Amino acid sequence: MAEKRSDQEKTEKATPKKREEARKKGQVAKSQELASVGVLSACLVVFYFGSYDMLEKMLDIMRNSFVESAQFNIDCNNIQYFLIGFANKIFNLLIPFLLVALFMALFINYLQVGFVFSADPIQPKLSKIDPINGFRRLFSIRSFVELTKNIFKILIIALLIYITIKEEIENIILLPDQSVGGILVYIGKLAFKIVFRTCLLLIMLAIFDYLYQRWEFEKNLKMSRQEVKDELKQTEGDPIIRARIKRLQREAARKRMMASVPKADVIITNPAHLAVAIHYDQSRMSAPKVVAKGMGYLAERIRKIATENNVPIVENKPLAQILYKMVNVAEVIPANLYKAVAEVLAFVYSMR
Repeated sequence: MAEKRSDQEKTEKATPKKREEARKKGQVAKSQELASVGVLSACLVVFYFGSYDMLEKMLDIMRNSFVESAQFNIDCNNIQYFLIGFANKIFNLLIPFLLVALFMALFINYLQVGFVFSADPIQPKLSKIDPINGFRRLFSIRSFVELTKNIFKILIIALLIYITIKEEIENIILLPDQSVGGILVYIGKLAFKIVFRTCLLLIMLAIFDYLYQRWEFEKNLKMSRQEVKDELKQTEGDPIIRARIKRLQREAARKRMMASVPKADVIITNPAHLAVAIHYDQSRMSAPKVVAKGMGYLAERIRKIATENNVPIVENKPLAQILYKMVNVAEVIPANLYKAVAEVLAFVYSMR
C-alpha cells in the first residue's frame, strides 16, 4: 500500500514531453504583475520626457476646439464632425503611450515565456461554466493567494501614498497662496513622485510574484512515478517489448557472425573458453579482420562450425585473450597485433 501511494504522489519533475504538451495548451509560468508594472513604468518614462510637449499639444487642442465650436452652427452633422475631429486629435496625442505600452507588454511576456501561440485557453468548454467547478475555483488556494496578494498590494501602496503626502504636507498647506499654474505644476510633480515610488514598489512585488508563479507552475506540473512510467512506455515502448527486440537483434547479429565463420582463415582459441575467427583477403583488405568471436558456448559453436568447414584452429592463449578484449566483430586488428596475427596466418598458409 505504501509503495502504491508513493507511485501516485506527484514527486517527480515534469518530463520534457509533459512540458511541451503544457506549452502547447498555453500553460506557462508567467506573471501578469510583471507585465503590468513594465507597461506602467514605460508609460511613466514617456510621460517624464514628453510631458511638456504633451501639455503644449493638449492646450492647442483645447484652444482650437473652443475656436472651432464658436464658428459653426449647432446641428447633428456639425457636432458629429467636431467630436470625430476632437477624438482623432486625442488619439494622436496618446499614440506614444499606446505604442510603448503595446511594445513593453509583448516584450516582457516574450522574456518570460518566449513565443507561445495557443488557442486552447479560449476554446469554449462546458467545465468553464460549470457552477460547481466555478465555486471550487472561487474558494481554491490559488484564489485565496491572489486575494491576499491584492489586499497586501493595496495596503502597501496606500501606506506609500500616505508617507509621500505626509512628507509634502508643509508644501500642500502653502498651496492656497500659489497661482493656478503653480498649483498645477506642484500637483503634477507630486503625482509623478507618487507614481514613481509606486512603480519601484510594484517592480519588487512583481519579481516576487514571478518567482511564486514559477514555483506554483513547477509544482502543478509535477508527475507521479506511475505517470513517468506510462509516458516512458508511450514514447519508447513497453520495457518487455524493448527487451525482446534487443534479444532478437542480438540473435540476428549472432547468426550473421556464425555465418562468417566458414569464410575465416583461422580460429584462434584459448583453448576452450575463447575463440576468435580471423579473415584476411590481401587483394581487398589492408589488415586482418575479426569476423566472429565468442566465450563459452559461443566459442564451442565457433570451433564446431570451423571443424565442419575445415577452417584451421590454432591454440594461442595470450593472443586469443587480447583479440577478444580489444577487437570487436567486423573490426580490423590494431597495428600492435599485426606481427602476432601474421605469424599465425603464415603458419596456417604453410600448412595449406
